[in-house]
Amino acid sequence: MKYTVGFRIWHWLNAIVVLGLLGTVFLRKTFLSYKANAEILLSKLSEIGADITIDEAKTIAKVIRDGMWEWHIILGYALAFLILYRSYLFFTDRSKVESFSSLTPHKKAVKISYYVLYATLLFMAISGFFIYFYQELGFSKESADVIKDIHEAAFNIIMIFVVLHIAGVVFADIKEEHGIISTMINGKTKDNF
Repeated sequence: MKYTVGFRIWHWLNAIVVLGLLGTVFLRKTFLSYKANAEILLSKLSEIGADITIDEAKTIAKVIRDGMWEWHIILGYALAFLILYRSYLFFTDRSKVESFSSLTPHKKAVKISYYVLYATLLFMAISGFFIYFYQELGFSKESADVIKDIHEAAFNIIMIFVVLHIAGVVFADIKEEHGIISTMINGKTKDNF
């Protein structure tokens, strides 16, 4: 299977953006958690005789992570663009067109998993815009919070897919589809080497 330049560019840009988004979420939930950092601020400032409230500590902790979270928003815009570009490729890049009925059960499952991923990424981009622009769109904070909860739950689908995708591609390259990784990098099939 030969991947076109357009598809390979989309694939690697998408990988960078998705991993960047996952990284910002990881940082937000761990090292840059405002709750954990607020406790650290409260404790350390108390040790030097500076007393602040927990709410003030949370405000400071949120400010500390704001710069990182801006990257999440920028990467969200990039994801939206890449979804549009992938949609364009779907209709114009005919290099990977295979009849679904001709695929093995394994390949059908893989193809379905990609459609689930694409649907999830589309939902993530749309819901991310909704969360960010809920006021401009005329919605309440409560509506945005509900969408945010679903947005965060859908994150798990992407995280699981990334792990399975990397493991599956490495396994396929070793077992049955030798050269699939290098083909995604240089576009050459094993017959072209």
